[in-house]
Amino acid sequence: MSEAHFPARETRHLLVVDDDDRIRDLLKEYLARAGFRVTAAADAARARRLMELLDFDLVVLDVMMPGEDGVSFTRTLRDRSGDAGRTPVLMLTARGEATDRIAGLAAGADDYLPKPFEPQELLLRIESILRRAGGRPSSGKRLAMGACAFDPDRGELTREGQVVRLTEAEVSLLRQLAASAHAAVDRLDLARESADATGRAVDVQVTRLRRKIEPDPKNPRYLQTVRGVGYRLAPDL
Repeated sequence: MSEAHFPARETRHLLVVDDDDRIRDLLKEYLARAGFRVTAAADAARARRLMELLDFDLVVLDVMMPGEDGVSFTRTLRDRSGDAGRTPVLMLTARGEATDRIAGLAAGADDYLPKPFEPQELLLRIESILRRAGGRPSSGKRLAMGACAFDPDRGELTREGQVVRLTEAEVSLLRQLAASAHAAVDRLDLARESADATGRAVDVQVTRLRRKIEPDPKNPRYLQTVRGVGYRLAPDL
């Protein structure tokens, strides 16, 4: 099977976490042959120790594991400060129900791939996440939202001067909305850069962002819903 070429794979360090020895070894071998640097762990505890020692560009994470599961691990990861807490996560699971996908995305995962999957699809999803994580479009200005401010160039949200932790998917969504500040952005246009083309991932990310930005998340002032269209970011003038 031929593969599209993506530059600088050899500079990308992936962490594969799966309790199934066979699947873990197959993933490690396939991704290494695709050009990535790959480290593997059999469970969440070992993955956590590795992440304390090494920097990773992305975690490929099985959800159903003995002990701490992938959703719990992702939630804990997102509580970490600094770049480590924003490490992109691609979840792998045999459970493909919508409620399971939403649970993973709500925990902070960037994408969700049900098993069984085609190896080429895994590669394309990894590359899509890495492009989103690596992109740094310039907007030229910092957007104020009450006690919060968002710097699109740095992908940084602050509240009263303190950095608020965001996932890479949340940064990507805020950047898309910031690029069209005060204008409605179609929900499906936003979904093209998300983990779910139906728009459900966007809805989950908007809910999470409102909790971080809005004084009253149930009555949003800054991250507004535009009925029948999508969402609008309305920073202070």
